Amino acid sequence: MLKDVQIGNDTQPHAPIGLGCSFYGVARYDESEVAELLDAMAASLDGGITHFDTAHDYGNGESERLIGRFLAEDVSRRDHILLASKANLRDMSAVAMQRAIDVSRQRLGTDVIDIYYVHWPISDADMRPWAEALESARRQGQIRAIGVSNFSIAQIEQVAEVAQIDALQLGYNLLWRFPEVDLIPFCHERGISVIAYSALASGILGGKYQRRLSFAPHDQRWGILYFRDAIWGALHPLIEQFNDVAARAGIPLSQLALRWILHQPGVTAALVSAKDRRQALANCSALEAEIDVSILEELGAISDDAMKHIPAEGNPFGYLS
Repeated sequence: MLKDVQIGNDTQPHAPIGLGCSFYGVARYDESEVAELLDAMAASLDGGITHFDTAHDYGNGESERLIGRFLAEDVSRRDHILLASKANLRDMSAVAMQRAIDVSRQRLGTDVIDIYYVHWPISDADMRPWAEALESARRQGQIRAIGVSNFSIAQIEQVAEVAQIDALQLGYNLLWRFPEVDLIPFCHERGISVIAYSALASGILGGKYQRRLSFAPHDQRWGILYFRDAIWGALHPLIEQFNDVAARAGIPLSQLALRWILHQPGVTAALVSAKDRRQALANCSALEAEIDVSILEELGAISDDAMKHIPAEGNPFGYLS
């Protein structure tokens, strides 16, 4: 079993694998699908995944509401969960950030959120009012730790002038390793926890896609960098090499990909999603699997080759701050 980790000074230690709830937007699900998502959360918690990560605007707030419903079903659950959420704002004021925190707490049905992030930075803007509001919310006991997500070093340094930054959330996986160059070492030197999202590279490292992609014409995945014709053509043979390593190890590639992330210096935790009990239990198994370091090193060598085909464009999703 992997050791627990701590994020910030005022939170309890929790498992280094967290449940990412970005697609828990109930508005587009029927009640049977909602039941599956609730079951996925229950299976995650029962299996040792105690870090739940959401955001103010996932599903227009429906993700927070669903987690709030899950917590309300058994009030003892809140005591065992590290609860994280985020605000993605255009209004630069402290008032807007405080309003977002209040709405998130209401939706989640909790007085205090363990980690609250600025979800996306705004380039060439003064984001210190947001950080000041977060620090004020910490003093008032409304949040326990302050995080930033998708920030550069310069942007972290700006908000750190007025607030203690406890965590940075960033995209990081076997197919996206650019944060190793500067961001992860920077955070490690300053005691800032690094939380990796997109751990399975949009499902690629979960064995989700064949060589020939068959997305619908307007599917948003066409906009993801990995799926560009030239890049996907170069990556797919290397993904088959990842799969070969997993087959020889007798461990699913998704679990190996998570453990590779957690094996990297300076990385604190990784987030992975689960839409049903089966996926949740597979994620929990990654906490316990005995994996020889040589397997992780073999994955890293294949990843080195993969990175030669991936341009450094800020993030794989085409999002611009």
